[in-house]
Amino acid sequence: MPIKIPDNLPANKILQSENVFVMNETRAVTQEIRPLKIMIVNLMPTKEVTETQLLRLLSNTPLQMEVDLVTMASHESKHVSKKHLESFYYTFDDIQDHFYDGMIVTGAPVEKLEFEQVDYWKELVHVFNWAKEHVFSSFFICWGAQAAMHYYYGIDKYLLKKKLTGVYKHHINAAKMKRRILRGFDYQFYAPHSRYTALLKEDISSIDSLDILAESDEAGVYLVASKDGSRFFVTGHSEYDADTLDKEYKRDIHDPDIIAEIPKNYYLDDDPSCEIQVKWRSHAYLLFANWLNYYVYQETPFDLNELKNRNT
Repeated sequence: MPIKIPDNLPANKILQSENVFVMNETRAVTQEIRPLKIMIVNLMPTKEVTETQLLRLLSNTPLQMEVDLVTMASHESKHVSKKHLESFYYTFDDIQDHFYDGMIVTGAPVEKLEFEQVDYWKELVHVFNWAKEHVFSSFFICWGAQAAMHYYYGIDKYLLKKKLTGVYKHHINAAKMKRRILRGFDYQFYAPHSRYTALLKEDISSIDSLDILAESDEAGVYLVASKDGSRFFVTGHSEYDADTLDKEYKRDIHDPDIIAEIPKNYYLDDDPSCEIQVKWRSHAYLLFANWLNYYVYQETPFDLNELKNRNT
């Protein structure tokens, strides 16, 4: 997919080196089509890493799109330069009059806090509420999925006894095989997780408008979708790079306040001195491609202003 991104966004050079088809703003203005409009609410502290991971996955379809990166104005980001935020990111105030085909909300390292204790919670709630009439389909990742579940459905998260980290085997719900987000999935697949909290299957199952589409015997519920395709919730991190869990583990080792857990099923023989076993990449590309194709591109109205009139 040719992704329209700013000419000097750091991710541009990385993606081009990987032969990912990105389109700079200069060329995009010559295109006479309406590209998909995607909004990424990036809550991760390492914003440049996360934006590159997501743009890489969004590139895997033959459609053109424009991506707006959004940050929380009510939070001071300490791991990214102010210049980067000012150059490439919008705040909610900047985009609140816009309409989007799709929205992605990332995870965030705040899951041990109650939702209302997060400094940007009120702002994020405004985004969730605004999205009902301004976004056709939303995709929530890890803490972003927990936060959205809490806001839209009143579902709570629960603290685990220790950090869940590693690459876990999942299986799809055979009764939901006809859901298009699962098209092309193997019955079993792998995906990374990195979190201290979890959503309970019984809580999600109690909501009639939600389907549990995939889960893991070890990691629990993984993929949940609203029946109308307007919201998708992924409790793991299919977007992670090969070395992301490795970097997290090495960071945790040097933190005296954390008991570092070796990521399961990640290093060969679960030995951190051995090579990393990457076995989730094909699933990640398929997951994002199916969402974009079947729930964004094929369903969204040509005139996005029609979203404000839909039944929410």
